[in-house]
Amino acid sequence: MDVVTMARKAPSKARKISLPPFLSNPFLLALAAVAVVFAVAIGVATLTGGRSGAERALQAPVQQAPTQQAVVPPALPSLPAVKAEAPAAAQHAAEGPEHAVPEKPAQAETRPPVTTVAMLPAPAPPAQPPVQAPGGNAALWRKNALPAEVPQGKPIIAIVIDDMGLDRKRSTRMAGLHGPLTLSWLPYARELSAQSKAARANGHELMLHMPMEPSVKADPGPNALLVSLDKGEIVKRFRAALDSFDGYVGVNNHMGSRFTADRAALAPVLTELHRRGLLWLDSRTTPNSAGIGLAQELKMPWIGRDVFLDNEETVAAVKAQLAKTEQVAKRQGYAVAIGHPHDATIEALASWLPDVQKRGFVLVPVSAVVRTHHAGG
Repeated sequence: MDVVTMARKAPSKARKISLPPFLSNPFLLALAAVAVVFAVAIGVATLTGGRSGAERALQAPVQQAPTQQAVVPPALPSLPAVKAEAPAAAQHAAEGPEHAVPEKPAQAETRPPVTTVAMLPAPAPPAQPPVQAPGGNAALWRKNALPAEVPQGKPIIAIVIDDMGLDRKRSTRMAGLHGPLTLSWLPYARELSAQSKAARANGHELMLHMPMEPSVKADPGPNALLVSLDKGEIVKRFRAALDSFDGYVGVNNHMGSRFTADRAALAPVLTELHRRGLLWLDSRTTPNSAGIGLAQELKMPWIGRDVFLDNEETVAAVKAQLAKTEQVAKRQGYAVAIGHPHDATIEALASWLPDVQKRGFVLVPVSAVVRTHHAGG
């Protein structure tokens, strides 16, 4: 065989390499594949188990921490969370106006802020509590009123005489004058019912002159109304006075500059008066009297005194005050003057009464002034 032929055949022999006997066995190859798969699975499990163990190792100290620090109060574990919020709030505040107000303060504004309430002025309470008007016989003062005609356009004058009944002689003289006058009787006068009925029969209107506490040292009389009394005693005394006689149209105060200025003390008096359907004449012994204001709240009939006739007990002084009364009547259409059964007053009235109508005035009982100007109830 030549060299060329041998060279061509050599590579064929080299490529034809025989395998080992175990590699050509299919059973052995299957076992080898199973071994490889098993080895891979073990490797994966080993890697996974090692990582879980590391995580458990890191978590172990945290789980054991409560046991090691059992003496620490339960509130301490929350401290880290609180500390973590503070920088966050500061960060929001530093970011700008949109984040300057955190959520929690905004929720706090829904509650009444203490500082805001303290800065606001306290609401002013009403100066005086309102008085509730009771139901009553609103027609009694009209029923007891002396009939009187009031001509249209003519000024009217009512002359009221206080302190009637104590001085029997002078009271009788006053009741004997030509009227009509309005005579106000003290509740502790003797034979009050007989005296008052005689005066009414002579053409005069009747009132009750209720003793009340003055602001000066003076004795208003027995069972007077005092600011030191409680409401129950005030009403008790007033009711006793109201029951001392009948046929009168209303009440005015005897003295009373202190009592009438005390709204709380006077309120039950006018409430009882209104309940009985009677009118209130405020003698105005003090400019601070609460009587007219209370009467207006109660919507009851009322009137106020315009002139005192006899602070000076001389005939000339009384006549001067009667002239003043006429001036008031011309100005406001009516006038109410109050006097007393003094000799000077009786004498001045005796000369004034016959001519008053000639001067264009109409003499009327006090109820007629109330009816035409301040009727209520």
